[in-house]
Amino acid sequence: MKVVLPGGTGQVGTILARAMAAAGHEVTVVTRRPARAHDIGWDGITLDRWAAAIDGCDVVINLAGRSVSCRYTAENQRAMMASRVDSTRVVGEAIAAAVRPPRVWLQMSTATVYAHRFDAAHDEATGVIGGSEAGVPDYWAYSVEIAKNWERAQAEAPTPATRKVALRSAMVMSPDRGGVFDVLSRLARLGLGGPVAGGAQYVSWIHDEDFVRAVEFLIARDDIEGPVNLASPGPLPQRDFMRALRTAWGVPVGLPATRWMAELGAFALRSDTELLLKSRRVVPGRLRTAGFAFAHPEWERAATSLVQRARLVRAASGRARESSGATAQATTRSGPGPEN
Repeated sequence: MKVVLPGGTGQVGTILARAMAAAGHEVTVVTRRPARAHDIGWDGITLDRWAAAIDGCDVVINLAGRSVSCRYTAENQRAMMASRVDSTRVVGEAIAAAVRPPRVWLQMSTATVYAHRFDAAHDEATGVIGGSEAGVPDYWAYSVEIAKNWERAQAEAPTPATRKVALRSAMVMSPDRGGVFDVLSRLARLGLGGPVAGGAQYVSWIHDEDFVRAVEFLIARDDIEGPVNLASPGPLPQRDFMRALRTAWGVPVGLPATRWMAELGAFALRSDTELLLKSRRVVPGRLRTAGFAFAHPEWERAATSLVQRARLVRAASGRARESSGATAQATTRSGPGPEN
Protein backbone atom coordinates (compact mmCIF):
# COMPACT_ATOMS: atom_id res chain seq x y z
CA MET A 1 0.00 0.00 0.00
CA LYS A 2 1.28 3.48 -0.90
CA VAL A 3 0.72 5.99 1.90
CA VAL A 4 1.38 9.74 1.72
CA LEU A 5 1.73 11.69 4.98
CA PRO A 6 1.65 15.48 4.55
CA GLY A 7 2.97 16.98 7.77
CA GLY A 8 4.31 13.60 8.80
CA THR A 9 7.35 14.73 10.82
CA GLY A 10 5.59 15.60 14.09
CA GLN A 11 4.88 13.23 16.96
CA VAL A 12 1.79 11.61 15.42
CA GLY A 13 3.32 11.50 11.95
CA THR A 14 6.45 9.83 13.31
CA ILE A 15 4.30 7.19 15.05
CA LEU A 16 2.31 6.47 11.89
CA ALA A 17 5.27 6.51 9.51
CA ARG A 18 7.22 4.13 11.73
CA ALA A 19 4.31 1.71 12.14
CA MET A 20 3.31 1.70 8.49
CA ALA A 21 6.85 1.26 7.24
CA ALA A 22 7.28 -1.64 9.68
CA ALA A 23 4.11 -3.19 8.24
CA GLY A 24 5.69 -3.13 4.78
CA HIS A 25 3.87 -0.15 3.30
CA GLU A 26 5.55 2.42 1.07
CA VAL A 27 5.47 5.66 3.05
CA THR A 28 6.16 9.13 1.63
CA VAL A 29 6.33 12.11 4.01
CA VAL A 30 5.54 15.59 2.66
CA THR A 31 7.25 18.17 4.84
CA ARG A 32 8.61 21.72 4.92
CA ARG A 33 12.03 20.35 5.90
CA PRO A 34 12.78 17.21 3.87
CA ALA A 35 15.75 15.35 5.31
CA ARG A 36 15.36 11.67 4.40
CA ALA A 37 15.09 9.68 1.20
CA HIS A 38 11.32 9.26 1.46
CA ASP A 39 10.68 12.98 2.25
CA ILE A 40 9.29 15.45 -0.30
CA GLY A 41 9.34 19.22 0.24
CA TRP A 42 6.36 21.56 0.15
CA ASP A 43 5.29 24.90 1.62
CA GLY A 44 1.87 23.72 2.82
CA ILE A 45 0.10 26.25 0.60
CA THR A 46 1.04 25.78 -3.04
CA LEU A 47 0.12 22.96 -5.40
CA ASP A 48 3.50 21.90 -6.74
CA ARG A 49 5.62 18.90 -7.72
CA TRP A 50 4.95 17.17 -4.39
CA ALA A 51 1.39 16.48 -5.64
CA ALA A 52 2.79 13.79 -7.95
CA ALA A 53 3.21 11.57 -4.88
CA ILE A 54 -0.56 11.68 -4.29
CA ASP A 55 -1.42 10.69 -7.86
CA GLY A 56 -1.50 6.90 -7.73
CA CYS A 57 -1.18 6.45 -3.98
CA ASP A 58 -3.71 4.44 -1.96
CA VAL A 59 -4.08 6.57 1.16
CA VAL A 60 -3.44 10.19 2.16
CA ILE A 61 -3.22 11.02 5.86
CA ASN A 62 -2.87 14.77 6.28
CA LEU A 63 -1.37 15.74 9.64
CA ALA A 64 -0.06 19.19 8.72
CA GLY A 65 -0.52 22.12 11.06
CA ARG A 66 1.38 24.34 13.47
CA SER A 67 1.93 22.72 16.87
CA VAL A 68 -0.61 23.62 19.57
CA SER A 69 2.20 23.48 22.14
CA CYS A 70 2.64 27.24 22.25
CA ARG A 71 1.26 30.36 23.88
CA TYR A 72 -2.16 31.11 22.38
CA THR A 73 -1.35 34.62 21.29
CA ALA A 74 -3.40 36.15 18.48
CA GLU A 75 -0.47 35.66 16.11
CA ASN A 76 0.00 32.00 17.04
CA GLN A 77 -3.72 31.30 16.78
CA ARG A 78 -3.81 32.81 13.29
CA ALA A 79 -0.82 30.64 12.34
CA MET A 80 -2.56 27.53 13.70
CA MET A 81 -5.68 28.35 11.67
CA ALA A 82 -3.85 29.15 8.44
CA SER A 83 -1.48 26.18 8.57
CA ARG A 84 -4.37 23.75 9.04
CA VAL A 85 -6.85 25.22 6.60
CA ASP A 86 -4.33 26.04 3.86
CA SER A 87 -2.65 22.62 3.96
CA THR A 88 -6.01 20.83 3.91
CA ARG A 89 -7.19 22.95 1.00
CA VAL A 90 -4.09 22.23 -1.08
CA VAL A 91 -4.16 18.50 -0.28
CA GLY A 92 -7.74 18.53 -1.57
CA GLU A 93 -6.57 20.28 -4.73
CA ALA A 94 -3.88 17.64 -5.26
CA ILE A 95 -6.41 14.82 -4.85
CA ALA A 96 -8.88 16.55 -7.17
CA ALA A 97 -6.18 16.95 -9.84
CA ALA A 98 -4.94 13.35 -9.60
CA VAL A 99 -5.49 11.03 -12.56
CA ARG A 100 -5.53 8.12 -10.08
CA PRO A 101 -6.80 9.64 -6.84
CA PRO A 102 -6.38 7.81 -3.52
CA ARG A 103 -9.31 5.75 -2.33
CA VAL A 104 -9.29 7.35 1.14
CA TRP A 105 -8.20 10.66 2.67
CA LEU A 106 -7.82 10.68 6.44
CA GLN A 107 -7.63 14.25 7.72
CA MET A 108 -6.34 15.09 11.18
CA SER A 109 -8.77 17.04 13.33
CA THR A 110 -9.11 17.38 17.09
CA ALA A 111 -11.37 16.47 20.01
CA THR A 112 -11.06 20.14 21.04
CA VAL A 113 -13.99 20.79 18.68
CA TYR A 114 -16.32 19.62 21.47
CA ALA A 115 -17.60 21.79 24.30
CA HIS A 116 -15.98 22.09 27.71
CA ARG A 117 -18.24 19.99 29.94
CA PHE A 118 -18.24 17.61 32.91
CA ASP A 119 -21.71 16.08 32.93
CA ALA A 120 -21.78 13.89 29.81
CA ALA A 121 -19.44 12.43 27.23
CA HIS A 122 -19.28 13.57 23.62
CA ASP A 123 -19.70 11.03 20.86
CA GLU A 124 -20.10 11.91 17.19
CA ALA A 125 -23.90 11.68 17.24
CA THR A 126 -24.80 13.51 20.45
CA GLY A 127 -21.65 15.52 21.23
CA VAL A 128 -22.00 19.29 21.58
CA ILE A 129 -19.70 21.43 19.46
CA GLY A 130 -18.00 24.06 21.59
CA GLY A 131 -17.52 27.78 21.25
CA SER A 132 -20.42 29.18 23.27
CA GLU A 133 -19.75 27.81 26.75
CA ALA A 134 -20.19 30.14 29.71
CA GLY A 135 -17.45 30.70 32.24
CA VAL A 136 -14.46 29.90 30.04
CA PRO A 137 -11.91 32.25 28.43
CA ASP A 138 -13.18 33.84 25.23
CA TYR A 139 -10.16 32.72 23.24
CA TRP A 140 -11.08 29.05 23.77
CA ALA A 141 -13.77 29.57 21.15
CA TYR A 142 -11.08 30.28 18.57
CA SER A 143 -9.68 26.78 19.03
CA VAL A 144 -13.12 25.41 18.18
CA GLU A 145 -13.26 27.64 15.09
CA ILE A 146 -9.90 26.27 13.99
CA ALA A 147 -11.23 22.72 14.29
CA LYS A 148 -14.48 23.55 12.45
CA ASN A 149 -12.69 25.31 9.59
CA TRP A 150 -10.14 22.48 9.42
CA GLU A 151 -12.89 19.91 8.92
CA ARG A 152 -14.84 22.18 6.56
CA ALA A 153 -11.82 22.51 4.26
CA GLN A 154 -11.77 18.75 3.83
CA ALA A 155 -15.54 18.35 3.53
CA GLU A 156 -15.77 21.01 0.79
CA ALA A 157 -12.88 19.63 -1.30
CA PRO A 158 -14.21 18.35 -4.67
CA THR A 159 -12.89 14.78 -4.43
CA PRO A 160 -15.83 12.50 -5.32
CA ALA A 161 -13.67 9.44 -5.97
CA THR A 162 -12.00 9.62 -2.55
CA ARG A 163 -13.64 8.69 0.76
CA LYS A 164 -12.99 11.32 3.43
CA VAL A 165 -12.64 10.81 7.19
CA ALA A 166 -11.93 13.54 9.77
CA LEU A 167 -9.93 12.20 12.74
CA ARG A 168 -11.17 13.98 15.87
CA SER A 169 -8.21 12.82 17.88
CA ALA A 170 -7.65 13.03 21.61
CA MET A 171 -4.11 13.33 22.96
CA VAL A 172 -1.98 10.51 21.53
CA MET A 173 0.07 8.92 24.29
CA SER A 174 3.47 7.64 23.19
CA PRO A 175 6.83 7.23 24.99
CA ASP A 176 8.61 9.22 22.26
CA ARG A 177 10.65 12.15 23.53
CA GLY A 178 8.92 15.52 23.38
CA GLY A 179 5.36 14.19 23.17
CA VAL A 180 2.57 14.93 25.64
CA PHE A 181 3.18 11.70 27.57
CA ASP A 182 6.84 12.59 27.93
CA VAL A 183 5.98 16.05 29.27
CA LEU A 184 3.37 14.75 31.73
CA SER A 185 5.71 11.98 32.86
CA ARG A 186 8.45 14.48 33.58
CA LEU A 187 6.06 16.44 35.79
CA ALA A 188 4.95 13.26 37.56
CA ARG A 189 8.53 12.12 38.23
CA LEU A 190 9.34 15.54 39.70
CA GLY A 191 6.41 15.26 42.10
CA LEU A 192 4.46 17.98 40.28
CA GLY A 193 1.80 15.75 38.75
CA GLY A 194 -1.07 16.54 41.09
CA PRO A 195 -4.55 17.94 40.45
CA VAL A 196 -4.66 21.18 38.48
CA ALA A 197 -7.38 23.66 39.50
CA GLY A 198 -9.12 20.86 41.39
CA GLY A 199 -8.58 18.22 38.69
CA ALA A 200 -12.25 17.65 37.83
CA GLN A 201 -11.71 18.44 34.14
CA TYR A 202 -11.75 15.33 31.96
CA VAL A 203 -8.76 14.11 29.99
CA SER A 204 -9.38 12.25 26.74
CA TRP A 205 -6.48 10.18 25.46
CA ILE A 206 -5.56 7.32 23.16
CA HIS A 207 -2.63 4.89 23.37
CA ASP A 208 -0.37 5.19 20.33
CA GLU A 209 -0.84 1.52 19.45
CA ASP A 210 -4.62 1.98 19.40
CA PHE A 211 -4.23 5.15 17.37
CA VAL A 212 -2.32 3.25 14.68
CA ARG A 213 -4.78 0.35 14.80
CA ALA A 214 -7.74 2.74 14.50
CA VAL A 215 -6.18 4.42 11.46
CA GLU A 216 -5.63 1.02 9.84
CA PHE A 217 -9.22 0.09 10.71
CA LEU A 218 -10.60 3.24 9.08
CA ILE A 219 -8.50 2.69 5.96
CA ALA A 220 -9.95 -0.80 5.58
CA ARG A 221 -13.59 0.10 6.31
CA ASP A 222 -15.01 1.55 3.11
CA ASP A 223 -18.36 2.22 4.83
CA ILE A 224 -17.06 4.87 7.26
CA GLU A 225 -16.71 8.53 6.33
CA GLY A 226 -17.04 11.90 8.03
CA PRO A 227 -15.95 12.74 11.60
CA VAL A 228 -14.69 9.90 13.80
CA ASN A 229 -13.53 10.28 17.42
CA LEU A 230 -10.11 8.73 18.00
CA ALA A 231 -10.17 8.48 21.77
CA SER A 232 -10.13 5.66 24.28
CA PRO A 233 -13.50 4.69 25.80
CA GLY A 234 -12.13 5.64 29.23
CA PRO A 235 -11.70 9.41 29.64
CA LEU A 236 -11.22 10.33 33.28
CA PRO A 237 -10.79 13.41 35.49
CA GLN A 238 -7.35 14.98 35.43
CA ARG A 239 -6.71 14.21 39.10
CA ASP A 240 -7.34 10.48 38.47
CA PHE A 241 -5.40 10.54 35.21
CA MET A 242 -2.30 11.95 36.90
CA ARG A 243 -2.68 9.67 39.94
CA ALA A 244 -2.55 6.62 37.65
CA LEU A 245 0.47 8.05 35.83
CA ARG A 246 2.29 8.66 39.12
CA THR A 247 1.51 5.10 40.21
CA ALA A 248 2.93 3.75 36.97
CA TRP A 249 6.16 5.66 37.61
CA GLY A 250 6.25 4.70 41.28
CA VAL A 251 5.85 8.29 42.51
CA PRO A 252 3.60 8.45 45.60
CA VAL A 253 2.89 12.18 45.73
CA GLY A 254 1.91 14.86 43.25
CA LEU A 255 1.71 18.47 44.37
CA PRO A 256 -1.55 20.19 43.42
CA ALA A 257 -1.60 23.39 41.39
CA THR A 258 -4.07 26.25 41.44
CA ARG A 259 -5.24 27.93 38.26
CA TRP A 260 -2.75 30.78 38.63
CA MET A 261 0.07 28.31 39.27
CA ALA A 262 -0.96 26.50 36.08
CA GLU A 263 -0.78 29.82 34.25
CA LEU A 264 2.78 30.38 35.48
CA GLY A 265 3.80 26.84 34.56
CA ALA A 266 2.28 27.09 31.10
CA PHE A 267 4.05 30.41 30.56
CA ALA A 268 7.37 28.85 31.58
CA LEU A 269 6.78 25.92 29.21
CA ARG A 270 5.65 28.29 26.43
CA SER A 271 2.33 26.46 26.34
CA ASP A 272 -1.25 27.36 27.21
CA THR A 273 -3.56 26.42 30.05
CA GLU A 274 -6.39 25.43 27.69
CA LEU A 275 -4.49 22.16 27.21
CA LEU A 276 -4.71 21.59 30.99
CA LEU A 277 -8.02 23.15 31.98
CA LYS A 278 -10.50 22.38 29.20
CA SER A 279 -12.62 19.37 30.08
CA ARG A 280 -12.44 17.02 27.08
CA ARG A 281 -14.81 14.13 27.80
CA VAL A 282 -14.81 12.39 24.42
CA VAL A 283 -15.71 8.77 23.61
CA PRO A 284 -15.33 6.72 20.39
CA GLY A 285 -18.96 6.18 19.41
CA ARG A 286 -18.49 5.34 15.75
CA LEU A 287 -15.41 3.15 16.23
CA ARG A 288 -17.14 1.03 18.85
CA THR A 289 -20.34 0.72 16.80
CA ALA A 290 -18.24 -0.43 13.84
CA GLY A 291 -16.66 -3.16 15.99
CA PHE A 292 -13.24 -1.71 16.74
CA ALA A 293 -11.74 -3.32 19.85
CA PHE A 294 -9.31 -1.22 21.88
CA ALA A 295 -6.18 -2.96 23.10
CA HIS A 296 -5.73 -0.27 25.78
CA PRO A 297 -9.20 0.91 26.89
CA GLU A 298 -8.28 1.77 30.51
CA TRP A 299 -5.74 4.41 31.47
CA GLU A 300 -4.22 2.58 34.45
CA ARG A 301 -2.98 -0.33 32.30
CA ALA A 302 -2.19 1.91 29.35
CA ALA A 303 -0.01 4.11 31.56
CA THR A 304 1.85 1.06 32.86
CA SER A 305 2.46 -0.11 29.28
CA LEU A 306 3.76 3.28 28.21
CA VAL A 307 6.02 3.68 31.26
CA GLN A 308 7.57 0.27 30.59
CA ARG A 309 8.33 1.29 27.01
CA ALA A 310 9.63 4.70 28.12
CA ARG A 311 12.05 3.02 30.52
CA LEU A 312 13.34 0.81 27.70
CA VAL A 313 13.82 3.90 25.51
CA ARG A 314 15.68 5.71 28.30
CA ALA A 315 17.87 2.66 28.99
CA ALA A 316 18.74 2.30 25.30
CA SER A 317 19.51 6.02 25.08
CA GLY A 318 21.78 5.75 28.14
CA ARG A 319 23.66 2.80 26.68
CA ALA A 320 24.13 4.69 23.41
CA ARG A 321 25.56 7.70 25.26
CA GLU A 322 27.92 5.47 27.25
CA SER A 323 29.09 3.75 24.09
CA SER A 324 29.61 7.07 22.35
CA GLY A 325 31.54 8.42 25.32
CA ALA A 326 33.76 5.32 25.51
CA THR A 327 34.53 5.59 21.81
CA ALA A 328 35.45 9.25 22.17
CA GLN A 329 37.76 8.51 25.12
CA ALA A 330 39.48 5.70 23.21
CA THR A 331 40.00 7.98 20.24
CA THR A 332 41.46 10.68 22.47
CA ARG A 333 43.87 8.25 24.15
CA SER A 334 45.08 6.82 20.86
CA GLY A 335 45.88 10.24 19.49
CA PRO A 336 45.50 11.41 15.89
CA GLY A 337 45.69 8.88 13.10
CA PRO A 338 48.33 8.85 10.39
CA GLU A 339 48.23 11.59 7.80
CA ASN A 340 47.37 10.61 4.23
